[in-house]
Amino acid sequence: MSEVTTAEFNEDGVYLRKIRSFVLREGRLTTGQAKALESFWPTMGLEYSPEPLDFTAVFGRSADTVLEIGFGMGASLVEMAANAPELNFIGVEVHKPGVGACLGEAGNAGINNLRVYHHDAVEVLENAIADGSLARVQLFFPDPWHKKRHHKRRIVQGEFVQLLRRKLKIGGVFHMATDWENYAEHMLEVMQAAEGYKNQSETNDYVPRPDHRPLTKFENRGHRLGHGVWDLMFERVE
Repeated sequence: MSEVTTAEFNEDGVYLRKIRSFVLREGRLTTGQAKALESFWPTMGLEYSPEPLDFTAVFGRSADTVLEIGFGMGASLVEMAANAPELNFIGVEVHKPGVGACLGEAGNAGINNLRVYHHDAVEVLENAIADGSLARVQLFFPDPWHKKRHHKRRIVQGEFVQLLRRKLKIGGVFHMATDWENYAEHMLEVMQAAEGYKNQSETNDYVPRPDHRPLTKFENRGHRLGHGVWDLMFERVE
């Protein structure tokens, strides 16, 4: 668990298979997070391997599987797993304190339908997730890279969404959410141009927040301040 890789994109936003490993020093673990990693990683942690993961073996059952990219501290992911015990959930996060916090909350709640990667999401998707195996991919509040010169670093790019399309089942959904209107517009533009997807929005743009995505404390505060949040849901149709 000492190393992860970072995804890098070129100036056109195309993912590069350049791997840069580094020892994780980003953020100190609290005592509780360290204890959670020690206690719950053996049962809920997924060690990265370049071979496709056997969901049935990992979860001990056959069920639709949801993958979340960059779950932060994991509170909403744990809540989703608790609210939908019929689904399998996989979270991918590079921030070690977040992994510890997520494991602690899930482990203490006795949740058994959640597994966690401590690794780069693009590499996990490319190599560890079988094609056509996911019911939903979630990307909630990713780094907006709000400066225009940094827009190429945004994870939602044409090549990336085609990688996700390969991993989704037919009928599977890519669900995005952001509180940056400019990023929402960028997401919509990329997805409308993406082959093989259908927008689930009745107005061909955004959807109301679905019940399965919990309203976070951050969002509640934003709503009180008049800030918007945009949800996009695109279904793989071919």
